[in-house]
Amino acid sequence: MTSPLLEVKSLDAHYGVFQALFGVSLEVAEGESVAVVGANGAGKSTLLKTIVGLLAAAPEAVRLAGEPIGGQPTDRIAERGVFLVPEGRRIFATLTVEENLLIGAHTRRAGPWNLDAIYQLFPVLVRRRRNGGTQLSGGEQQMLAIGRGLMANPRLLLLDEISLGLAPSIVRAIYGAIRDIEATGTTIVIVEQDIRQAMAVVDRLYCLQKGTVALAGNASEIDHDDLVAAYFGLER
Repeated sequence: MTSPLLEVKSLDAHYGVFQALFGVSLEVAEGESVAVVGANGAGKSTLLKTIVGLLAAAPEAVRLAGEPIGGQPTDRIAERGVFLVPEGRRIFATLTVEENLLIGAHTRRAGPWNLDAIYQLFPVLVRRRRNGGTQLSGGEQQMLAIGRGLMANPRLLLLDEISLGLAPSIVRAIYGAIRDIEATGTTIVIVEQDIRQAMAVVDRLYCLQKGTVALAGNASEIDHDDLVAAYFGLER
């Protein structure tokens, strides 16, 4: 049996003395798209931060292509092809759109993504390429953040709350682009509060509730009532 690209096993995570994740386990196969959903405070963003080394983890608790990466420095994990598009976009205010994109290519990994490919994916960025990153609308900044992540030619792309605070039409456009990204074979993990949007583009789903996995399964097979109960911690 082929090992998953990403394997998280019995992962605990802490902020000082506060424990945010309790024995979380999940797997993501090469080329698969997976959503991690849950209410505020469920531990979704903490999970992504721990995968990329921003929070401490036991080495064997996070494995990439069978190799332990838990607790490794973030830059070393990025060099291995794991890239996080963070909540809040984190655009570099003093750089232009194009300079922000080029920052994403610092790992010099080979792959299909370059400036031309990003501009084809998000044509609005072509017109804004000389603008400062923070001169963009919220939706344009989110496209820029995703484009910057793709410029790293990631083996595994982690997307944190990409629809947060955006108009529905912009969210639909961004999720349309997610389908195009999936078509390149990029493995994707999406953290979302918008369950409907996430389930429309992913293969499988995990629902976190108070730092634990409350429900997991194929997106097309999960019962709606079971998902609502897991999301809000309700008895079924």
